[in-house]
Amino acid sequence: MTFTSEHLETYQRDGYVIVRNLFTKAEVERLYGVAVGDAVLTTKTYDRVDASGMKTRLALWYALDDSLYSKFARSARILQGVEQILGGRAAHYHSKLMQKEPRTGGAWEWHQDYGYWYKNNGFLFPDMLSVLTALTPATQENGCLQMIKGSHKMGRVEHGFSGEQVGADLEKVNEALKIMPLEYLEMEPGDTAFFHCNTLHASAANLSDKPRWSIITAYNLASNKPYKDVHESSYTPIDFYDGDLLAEDEAGISETADFLVKR
Repeated sequence: MTFTSEHLETYQRDGYVIVRNLFTKAEVERLYGVAVGDAVLTTKTYDRVDASGMKTRLALWYALDDSLYSKFARSARILQGVEQILGGRAAHYHSKLMQKEPRTGGAWEWHQDYGYWYKNNGFLFPDMLSVLTALTPATQENGCLQMIKGSHKMGRVEHGFSGEQVGADLEKVNEALKIMPLEYLEMEPGDTAFFHCNTLHASAANLSDKPRWSIITAYNLASNKPYKDVHESSYTPIDFYDGDLLAEDEAGISETADFLVKR
């Protein structure tokens, strides 16, 4: 599959769109296998605790390297859609591997990505989006993404802390849910969701006996340079990668990938 004009129209209307089968089963199995056995990634993974005390594990990094993760982030299949959405050259803000383990994986509170990026990272304009590729099946039972359709049109909502997470003003969220549809983004491995940085989204705890893993990359319009917490990758245009994601010599992530360290 490719990102089409119909996908772009849906994204602009709803604030998100899923492109089914953007990556093959073999490609995501390869990435999942590399991630599970990646010693560096394991040492850089940390927990985020939700309001009920349950934990989701993640690793987040800013710099692109020669790893398979970076080749996914630079994939022409993704970037062709990202640059249509942004209307210009894309830069890599960060990537993260989300690991919601069986029975223990916590919820993510209602939030907008830009609610955090504006306040804490100094991006003045919401010319940003996230792209999530499912590495394992995502279902309601194991805590798939929930989106409030059209909520990106509300603009930025104020955010505060909920547990160790940043959450949106619940008064605004509850009012939005009265007038906008809620959708559960159930996805198969290889399905890829593009979502606007102001789209309100959340996910429930993983109550199933199966893991929910995904890789999420945040992209920025290269001209939208932040004024604080600056990482060079966030304003450096990305070179597309159109090579073989199944090559057997793919490396795991490097120690120098500029990881976020939990404070």
